[in-house]
Amino acid sequence: MMPLIEITTVPIEIEMKVSHAKLEYSRGTADLEISRGEGGLSIKSRPIKLNIDTFEARNSVVPTAMRSIEQYAQKGQQASYTATATYARQGKMFLEAKIGEDVLGQIAAESTMKNYKPNSTIEFLPSVPPEITWDPGEMHIRYEMDKLNFDWRVNQPEFKFTPGDIELSVTQQPDVIIKYVGGPLYVPPSADPDYQPVDVEA
Repeated sequence: MMPLIEITTVPIEIEMKVSHAKLEYSRGTADLEISRGEGGLSIKSRPIKLNIDTFEARNSVVPTAMRSIEQYAQKGQQASYTATATYARQGKMFLEAKIGEDVLGQIAAESTMKNYKPNSTIEFLPSVPPEITWDPGEMHIRYEMDKLNFDWRVNQPEFKFTPGDIELSVTQQPDVIIKYVGGPLYVPPSADPDYQPVDVEA
């Protein structure tokens, strides 16, 4: 006898994204101050400092959860404003319609042109460039005769550690599919076109 039920299981699929840990090293800097007593030479220098902020650039590619919620909220608010303005304009068109004027056709044409979008779009990522600022360097020189003094200030190098990150996302939920593969059931059995009575010996 052939089986009447076919059971198929769909396994779960999980996608894992791993961000490796980073150790950043910043070199130490040295400031030299030369001075003379009762005059002398004094030189103070500060090198240029470059600041690069890539927070907005990374958000334009993979926004954070808070930024995604904020963007969806803004889109929903804008959509409600647009829908309210559209319904108000259409209602005004109906109120000011004249006999024989095809108001529905005008609304349909406006809706078609408004919803038309080109099939091909080009978008560059990240859409926001990194913010780059810098503090200019400075140099002050003062010269006086007599006593000469040297003063060195050395800053120790710094290490910055960024821990790794693991992100798990379920791309496919598990499922069980039950399918009936048997033939039709007839009630009474004699309604089956291929029915053959069973001979019962007395």
